[in-house]
Amino acid sequence: MHGPDRMDEDTYLALDRRSEHKHELWDGEVYAMSGASLAHNQIVGNLVRHLGNALDGSACRALPSDMRVRVSSDRYVYPDVTIVCGPPSLAGEHDVLLNPSTVIEVLSPSTAAFDRGDKFAAYRSIVGLDEVVFVSQHERRVETYTRQDDDSWLMRESKGDGGLVLSSLSTPLSLDRIYRDVQDLAR
Repeated sequence: MHGPDRMDEDTYLALDRRSEHKHELWDGEVYAMSGASLAHNQIVGNLVRHLGNALDGSACRALPSDMRVRVSSDRYVYPDVTIVCGPPSLAGEHDVLLNPSTVIEVLSPSTAAFDRGDKFAAYRSIVGLDEVVFVSQHERRVETYTRQDDDSWLMRESKGDGGLVLSSLSTPLSLDRIYRDVQDLAR
């Protein structure tokens, strides 16, 4: 039962679908998605482009930040990049993804604590989600968390001249590609 200030799943989906702007639902509360910095958008664009190219011909595809992902009945989010392998399982008006394989969040100063905390914990509850990736927008650093057979998570950090290693990729994606044309990065 939802309190008077809480929004249920159906009401949220109706609101979000008719809005010009994206909203996330978290524990019954709706949050408008705000704009992002140039660096953030450049990194997201680089990830979608290069992951899409690297996954071409495979059973996996990279989706941009307009793909709504259902975490639970009172949690819907828009990861910066989502990878789905195999047939996508969709709900609603075919605009809610239920089976992401990998979610990628580019960390912004205003969202980093939430992304690494409550959102990361929620992502880990998605059945079939194998990897959660956090990409810094201020330094060349990527953290990849991979689900293990015992349901624990292994963290791998890539920085400097390293590369992003994902189970869906045959070879690592270089950080040079992820951070191409992004200015003012700490090395």
